[in-house]
Amino acid sequence: MIRDLRGQRGLSQEAVARAADLTLSSYARVERGLANPTWRTVSQIADALGVTLAELGAAVDEARSA
Repeated sequence: MIRDLRGQRGLSQEAVARAADLTLSSYARVERGLANPTWRTVSQIADALGVTLAELGAAVDEARSA
């Protein structure tokens, strides 16, 4: 999921949160699936991870079906 994408890029939660202009706790809640982010937040996370929204969505769908 998001954690896997982050790990593949060698990024910490702190680095992604900072790049996405989110607090660490907000980002961590999204990554763990404990929050329902807005589209703006999802877009910011995708940008921070260097992926498209489609790639991010595919990663989430893949994790759900596993």
